[in-house]
Amino acid sequence: MKLKTILSVFLLTLFSLSVMGQAKKPTLMVVPSDAWCKEHGYEQKFDNQGTEEMIPDYKAALSADKQLNAVISKINLLMADRGFPLKDLQQNMRSISNLSAEDRLITSKASGSNISESPLDRLRRTAKADIILYIDWTVNTVGPKSSITYNLAAKDAYSDKQVAGAQGTGKGSFSAELPVLLEEAVQDHMDGFVERLQAHFDDMLTNGREVVLDMRVFDSSDVDFEKEYGEYELSEVIDNWLAENCVNHRFSKSDATETMVLYEQVRIPLYKANGMAQDTYGFARELARFLGGAPYNIPVKTVNRGLGRCLLILGEK
Repeated sequence: MKLKTILSVFLLTLFSLSVMGQAKKPTLMVVPSDAWCKEHGYEQKFDNQGTEEMIPDYKAALSADKQLNAVISKINLLMADRGFPLKDLQQNMRSISNLSAEDRLITSKASGSNISESPLDRLRRTAKADIILYIDWTVNTVGPKSSITYNLAAKDAYSDKQVAGAQGTGKGSFSAELPVLLEEAVQDHMDGFVERLQAHFDDMLTNGREVVLDMRVFDSSDVDFEKEYGEYELSEVIDNWLAENCVNHRFSKSDATETMVLYEQVRIPLYKANGMAQDTYGFARELARFLGGAPYNIPVKTVNRGLGRCLLILGEK
């Protein structure tokens, strides 16, 4: 084999290894599970459009529970050792407190209403984590030995679907240190757990992130989804736009009437053409700009409904 050919093969191999080494990994954030928060009394009331809900109070839990901070730190370390970037829950809670103070000063010009957003949605939006790791644990004591029973569930931050999980009970240990017990308990399952995380993220890179677009019309508007533009009804116009802009043309029209259309399993790119991260609201705004241009000229009000869902109301703003 000629020297030039050998050199080319060598350089190609180095390039391939470099690309593999730079493979993107999902960004994670570790939080206590809802069940753990409820059991330990870390909950707060949230007025969800007139309906009172109990949701986890992470800020109170982080301030009062030293065990929680130790567990989160240990999981963070275990994931960081495997090359996964992490968002810190406590730091994000501080950011949310600052944003909440600013938002209390923002009101609607027309009605004087304040901004309405679930604290959990705000946490996810602020953190911009791809996957949330929910941890729950119980310390078992038998004589001088202690062990830990744990449940670790990974959920897609946008779709809230579980994408990986690990659970079990560690062997008894004379050590009473919770981080040590946790590491001993999870180490046998951690490699399989992170493989499933990476497989899910690789699927998102290839097939897009799964979100929901909910489309309605104002009752005072003359626009509806059966209105014709040339040879196509408006709903077909939107179908065609989604087919062109969704990854691999993948989306599902779950329901449709004259006044509403619901699109689920809408696969949006993880990144925009300029390399910036893409989110549901940004993708929905692209659709709104398309409908607002000629020949449709339809005003569209775009409302965030959480990290993975957006409401588009056609006809007015």
